[in-house]
Amino acid sequence: MNNIKKLRILVIAEAANPEWTSVPLLGWSFTNALSQHFDVHLATQQRNKSAIERFGWNEGAEFTSIDTEAINKPFYQLGKLLRGGTSLGWTIATAVASFTYPYFEYLCWKKFKGELLKGNYDIVHRITPVSPTAPSYLAKKLKKIGVPFVVGPLNGGVAWPDEFDELRKKEKEWLTKVRNFYKFLPGYTALRRDASAIICGSIATQNEMPSSAAGKLFYLPENGIDTERFSKVSSSGFNYPIKAVFIGRLVPYKGADMAIQAMKGLLQQGKMTYDIYGNGPEEENLKSLVKREGLEQYVTVHGFVPHELLQSKLLESDILVFPSIREFGGGVVLEAMATGIVPVVVDYAGPTELVNESSGYKVAISDRTQLIRNLENTLEEIASNPERLALKRAECLRRIQQHYTWQAKVDQINEVYMWTLGQGLKPKFTTNSFS
Repeated sequence: MNNIKKLRILVIAEAANPEWTSVPLLGWSFTNALSQHFDVHLATQQRNKSAIERFGWNEGAEFTSIDTEAINKPFYQLGKLLRGGTSLGWTIATAVASFTYPYFEYLCWKKFKGELLKGNYDIVHRITPVSPTAPSYLAKKLKKIGVPFVVGPLNGGVAWPDEFDELRKKEKEWLTKVRNFYKFLPGYTALRRDASAIICGSIATQNEMPSSAAGKLFYLPENGIDTERFSKVSSSGFNYPIKAVFIGRLVPYKGADMAIQAMKGLLQQGKMTYDIYGNGPEEENLKSLVKREGLEQYVTVHGFVPHELLQSKLLESDILVFPSIREFGGGVVLEAMATGIVPVVVDYAGPTELVNESSGYKVAISDRTQLIRNLENTLEEIASNPERLALKRAECLRRIQQHYTWQAKVDQINEVYMWTLGQGLKPKFTTNSFS
């Protein structure tokens, strides 16, 4: 990667915050990783300024903050109203953001147009938003002046499993029925037509792209591992009780309640415990379920855990039981694998692209009753053969180091950059590449 320092990258990441979680942390982690090897300047939303400065970056030198709050605030309030003041209805929040986001890119164009015309940047890379519904104002502008525009990772568009339509309603995801409306937004076609490269974070997103864009698509799961934050590996000997953990938002589709039902017998036999970390509208329901089933001795709903403490909680565990039935990425799955915690996931969408049969367990998706039964069978297999977890732990660690550290991500992105600039063959990343 001797040529990596020569590249000047303008990173567009509206959401990029080292102190937050989810997409803002992804945007920041990706940007920070790129900055270790490229000459990077970040354009981000004003709300991220203080956190980035606390990290040690200087506005004007390493980053520029763009203030769009005048437009964002009323739309945010609209989205909050449509979501009933809850954290449910994620598609609604994404849709509302898709209407306001082009203004951010418009202001970026006004700010950086002069530098771009002078050739001060080799590539513009838009990292966030990750939603494929977000249109682009910049795509057409950059193509016109001959500056390569890399977009992604984009991830989304995972269909609700037919077997869980009632859960979709409980999640207030009524907008998914008319989700394709985003294709009529200004900038939707331009992004797919005028971007130089489009990185898809999942097979579902890649399959939604038009055939006309096929020649510039790249498959790369979006999440990566910070090896400084996740630097330790569990030394558990997988003795009884096997310590299972769940980390994530406590919302219906994450399935923590199904996990409790599935492991009830093993819990009562003293062969397993379950620690649940996270908060959300299902927290009280989960506590009630645990009390109703008389499982207080074996299951603990801890509430929210700060991200900086996540590693310590994982190190106390043996397996991650994460039966989410509609997960786009599954960053927590990689974080578990990085600490040697063996994941148990539903064989659907994002997590199943991160886990293979050698590094974890995939549970066949079905209706709720059958899925609980399938999960129960898998957990009983684990409890009956705990010695197999050691081999899977070793494979988890190998996969993380080979494919999912931020250094590995930068190597992969460098290949995309080189191809975009006409300096290399087109790399082909597939699910088989991550075996």
